[in-house]
Amino acid sequence: MKKIYHLSTCDTCKRILNELNPSSTFVLQDIKTEEITKEQLEEMHRLAGSYEALFSKRARLYKERGLKNQNLSEEDYKNLILEHYTFLKRPVIMINDQVFIGNSKKVVEAAKSAL
Repeated sequence: MKKIYHLSTCDTCKRILNELNPSSTFVLQDIKTEEITKEQLEEMHRLAGSYEALFSKRARLYKERGLKNQNLSEEDYKNLILEHYTFLKRPVIMINDQVFIGNSKKVVEAAKSAL
C-alpha cells in the first residue's frame, strides 16, 4: 500500500508533497475532508508500533485542553486521533510495510529514500 495522510491546508505538508513528488500509485488522503477511519488508524498503529508515535503534541487542541498535564494512555491517544484530525502527526507516509511519521528532515529524507 502506498498512501499519504496529509492536510491540504498545511504549508509544511504541501512542501513535503512537492519535495517527494509521489507517483500516481500513491493515494493521497486529506484528513480534514476525509476523516481517518478506525481501520486506517489501526493499520498505521500496526506499522508505527504505538498510537503515541502517531500523536501530535504540537496540536492547538493539545495545549487548549491541557492534555500535557495528563497521563495519557495508548487508548487515549487513539481516541483523540479519531476524534479530531489535528491530533494526527502529519504527514503519515505509508510505503508497503514502512511508515514515516511527521515532518522532520530525517523522516522526510528516509521517506524519499524509500521511494
